[in-house]
Amino acid sequence: MSVLKRLAGETALYGLPSIVGRSIYFLLVSLHTVAFTAEESGIQIKLFTYVAFLQIVYTFGMETSFFRFASRDNFKSYYNLIFSAVISVSVFFSLVFILFAGSIANLIGYPGQEQYIVIMAIVVALDGIVSIPFARLRLERRPRRFAFVRMVNILLNVFLNVFFLWFCRNIYEENFLVFLKPAISYIYFPSFKIGYVFLSNLIANVAFIPLLWDLFRDFKFKFNWKSFEPVWLYGYPILIMGLAGTANQLFDRLTFDSFLPKGFYPGRSSQAALGIYGSCYKLSILMNVVVQAFRYSAEPFFFSQSADKNAPGTFALVMKWFIIACSVLWVGISVNLDWISPLFLRRPEYREGLAVVPFLLLGNLLLGVYYNLSVWFKLTDKTYYGTWLTFMGAGVNIILNIVLIPYIGYMGCALAFLLSCAAMTVASYLLGDKYFPVPYSIFSAIAYLTGAALLILVVPLITFSSEWLAALFHLLVTFTFLAAVIYFEKIPLRRITSLANKK
Repeated sequence: MSVLKRLAGETALYGLPSIVGRSIYFLLVSLHTVAFTAEESGIQIKLFTYVAFLQIVYTFGMETSFFRFASRDNFKSYYNLIFSAVISVSVFFSLVFILFAGSIANLIGYPGQEQYIVIMAIVVALDGIVSIPFARLRLERRPRRFAFVRMVNILLNVFLNVFFLWFCRNIYEENFLVFLKPAISYIYFPSFKIGYVFLSNLIANVAFIPLLWDLFRDFKFKFNWKSFEPVWLYGYPILIMGLAGTANQLFDRLTFDSFLPKGFYPGRSSQAALGIYGSCYKLSILMNVVVQAFRYSAEPFFFSQSADKNAPGTFALVMKWFIIACSVLWVGISVNLDWISPLFLRRPEYREGLAVVPFLLLGNLLLGVYYNLSVWFKLTDKTYYGTWLTFMGAGVNIILNIVLIPYIGYMGCALAFLLSCAAMTVASYLLGDKYFPVPYSIFSAIAYLTGAALLILVVPLITFSSEWLAALFHLLVTFTFLAAVIYFEKIPLRRITSLANKK
């Protein structure tokens, strides 16, 4: 149990910036679903999906390549070489997007919205450019500086969203401080709306430059293909894997409005349906936060334990408690959506897609199980299996989205993601059992996941005349499931109370 405590501590430390950042952005869901209609949210979600793919292209595996090649003896030369390459690619592609912004806006279905393309092109360029200075901070083991700069970016972005979309909007609409409306009219334009989300991102990303200025000042533009070729050969498979992994996560939002038949949801356009699905998807981010935080610490932990003769048993124990913790979270969110969702999805139209949330939560849970299982191909130097598994998951996701969306709409997106994660998990388990057997507690995993699934399916069928009674009942169900875990795992109550007292 001591190794689990250590892993939990490392997860909290490594994942803190990611957890805080994702949690703060999660709070913006409430703001955006007040300020924007589902139709407008659909545009925002679609453009940010394009951005996610472009971020992979702009860095093209160079962060990992920098870790691989920037040794002590040639650190500076590779920093200059790789940074030069990333700057060149970022500036080139963004200039193309800016020059052809009008044509691109027409191509993706947003005619007359070329200003969004221009802003996002600059945002992605800045993201790509600062990726190497951030990689340098990680290589030099300067986590405090890394976390500080990231947090300034996050907080500035959130502040600007609140400033434009709450403070300025309410003054312009004469809800308060009406005397400031003439001044606010110079910076707030109702027609720009979602543009303020992009503008906030742009200003926050520009702030990276002064915050990382010493790393920019220490850079000299130098590039030659002979030195860069091995770096590129090492990095391009990472680019391909990154695109496959991103497709697995985001293909649904990229193509949903294209595959959805016109009029599938009465009174809702395909763009509005995308806005509803994308906003409901954000409610599953809490599971994703846990999984991402776990990933930060899991890999070094697994490698550090690999030489231990008891390593397989330790890995099995980690898996067991990961599934238990995530099962409790799955139940906690899913059965309490009746009172959680109105806190974040402020307009009723957004809550039409809540049925997808439990499936998306389970998909992210299984993705975490897959990351747990991936220890086998990392410790046996068979990482090429990871590439094939990623491609398989992306393929399943893409095919199922194409097949299911025309018939069951955004539920098809949720099922496609869930089944792709399940396919990767099962395939990884079967291969791992062959090359690196670990005594995973399959019965325990199935029991907890089945119990959680039954509660999530049955509880919504029990109705109450009072919303307060329903909320209390759903909280009771959550705590009952947690109590069952404590009982079956024989966790002493004194251990729980002592941990609470320490906090």
